[in-house]
Amino acid sequence: MKRVLPCVLAVLTSGLVACTRAAPAAPDPDPGGAAQGCARTSVGFTPLPDPGFVSYQGESGGLYGNGRNTPPASHQADGVAIARAIEPVDAQGQPSASGRFAFISIGMSNTTQEFSTFVPMAMSDPLRHPRLAIVDGAQGGMTAADWMNPGCSCWTTLASRLQQAGVAPAQVATAWVKLADRQPSTGFPAYARTLSTETAAVLRQLKTRFPNLRMAYLSSRIYAGYATSTLNPEPYAYESAFSVRWTIEDQLTGALPYAGPGAQAPWIAWGPYLWADGLRPRSDGLTWACSDLQSDGTHPSATGRQKVAQMLFDFVRTDATAREWYLQ
Repeated sequence: MKRVLPCVLAVLTSGLVACTRAAPAAPDPDPGGAAQGCARTSVGFTPLPDPGFVSYQGESGGLYGNGRNTPPASHQADGVAIARAIEPVDAQGQPSASGRFAFISIGMSNTTQEFSTFVPMAMSDPLRHPRLAIVDGAQGGMTAADWMNPGCSCWTTLASRLQQAGVAPAQVATAWVKLADRQPSTGFPAYARTLSTETAAVLRQLKTRFPNLRMAYLSSRIYAGYATSTLNPEPYAYESAFSVRWTIEDQLTGALPYAGPGAQAPWIAWGPYLWADGLRPRSDGLTWACSDLQSDGTHPSATGRQKVAQMLFDFVRTDATAREWYLQ
């Protein structure tokens, strides 16, 4: 492969950048993906938000495409307005100064490992809204295909965790969604399109189950170049970012309405973008060392979990929409 040229209670569980052409890229240090495990310190892809991204199999750079790393102005304005309207509610969803509102996670093992590291950081944050409950709903082994199934036991487990936290379904207001599947094999763009379709289905499920869910932030995978199995290796980890982008584009074109009586999903946008090309720093300096992942090269180690948790923590405190509901 060739390098592509160049942005309150908790339930803990285990388990606008211009597109300019850059100088020629260095050869892929691992042509053909022959290296395994810790030897594969780069796969030669460019992070979507980074300056100088030219294309990836015909796809433009930027989180929102065409070199843009911020949502369209109208979508962003709607997001800010929705976020400002989020407030504590009682179990029936009625405004109440003594009520609650909740931020939940949805996803697989990586998601729960990362979110459960984020939870204590947020819980000890003096700037966090005192009525904000944080519940880790992500679960090990639960894929995008599982979550899109209304009969999945993952929904029962989530309901149980919310109940344990004293959170009613009507109090769930925001979510972090990070999804993947086991052993994808159909290549690009076929599998990325499948994951996008699954993600949209999960968002519809969330809106049905949690009618007051106003906003969801989507993230794609961390680096998987060190993977030693076919569970979810590169380039699928990298390509999952296009699944996120296409899902958001569906909403921007009206396929996932979030307003009015016909709303099918919460308002959605990018959460933190987590991928970097192994030891090759992205524009903000982020790298992924082999020690940031467990021995399978797929699940984050303690340091990897901390990296993601810190990015999510920074995001909810500074993003123009998230800070409106997260901060006091």
